[in-house]
Amino acid sequence: MNADPSPTARAAADPSSTAKAAADPSSTAKAAADPHPLPVLSPSRTLATAARVLRQLRHDPRSIALMLLVPCLMLFLLRYVFDGSPQTFDAIGASLLGIFPLITMFLITSIATLRERTSGTLERLLAMPLGKADLIAGYALAFGLLAVVQSALATGLSVWFLGLDVAGSAWLLLLVALLDALLGTALGLFVSAFAASEFQAVQFMPAVIFPQLLLCGLFAPRDTMQPVLEGLSDVLPMSYAVDGMNEVLRRTDVTADFVRDVLVVSACALLVLLLGAATLRRRTA
Repeated sequence: MNADPSPTARAAADPSSTAKAAADPSSTAKAAADPHPLPVLSPSRTLATAARVLRQLRHDPRSIALMLLVPCLMLFLLRYVFDGSPQTFDAIGASLLGIFPLITMFLITSIATLRERTSGTLERLLAMPLGKADLIAGYALAFGLLAVVQSALATGLSVWFLGLDVAGSAWLLLLVALLDALLGTALGLFVSAFAASEFQAVQFMPAVIFPQLLLCGLFAPRDTMQPVLEGLSDVLPMSYAVDGMNEVLRRTDVTADFVRDVLVVSACALLVLLLGAATLRRRTA
C-alpha cells in the first residue's frame, strides 16, 4: 500500500469521515446523482479498502485462527481416518485440498460482508466517492491475501508432513488451492448481496456449494454420472478445481488439461467478482 494514498483513499480508510458521510444525508444523494461517474477501478481506493478490511480482521484473531487452521485440521483428520489406506488419502486429499479453502473463504467472506451491510458501514462507504468495483476489489484483495496464507499452510502440511504423494510440483498444487480460495471469496462476496441476515448467508452454502460438491467428481467419476448431471458438472467451477488437483496428482508435467482447468477457475472467479460489483446495492433495503 502507498504511504500517502490519495484523498479519496484516505477518506475510505478514515472511520471519522465515514461517520461524517453518514451524518450528511445529502452526500448519498450527491453520490447517486454524480454526473461524472468514478473510474471503474482505482488502485488507491482499492488498496485503501483492502487495508481497512485487514485492520478490522486484525482485531478478530479468533476468526483469523479459524480461517487458517480449520482446513489444516480437516486434512490432518482425513490423513489418519485413512491411515491404513494411503492411496485413498492421496486420491481424496488432493481434491479436498482445493475444496476446503473454497468453502472456508466462502463462509468467511459472505458473513463478513453482510455484517458490514447490516451495521450500515457498507452504505456509508458507498455514500463517499468509492466505486462498487473498488469496494469489491478491495475485499477480494484483503481476503485473497489471507487465502494465500491459508492455501500455503494446507498445501505444506499435506505434502511435507502428511505425506500426500503427488506426481507433479507442489507449487502447482498450491496454485490451484489458491485459485480455489479466491473463487470461494468471489462467491461469498456475490451471495452476500442477496442475503438479509447472517443466517441467510450461511443458508446459501447448501444452495451454492453442496451441489458443486456432489457433482465435482469427488464421490464418483464425472463421466459415470447420468448425462444430465455430467453436463451440469461441466459448467460448475468446482469440477475444474478438482480436475486441476487430480492433474497435479497424476502428471509430472503441466498438461493442456491442467492449463484449461486453471483458466476456467480463474475466469469464473473474475466473472463472479464482476457480478458481485454489478449487483452490489448502494442502499440497504
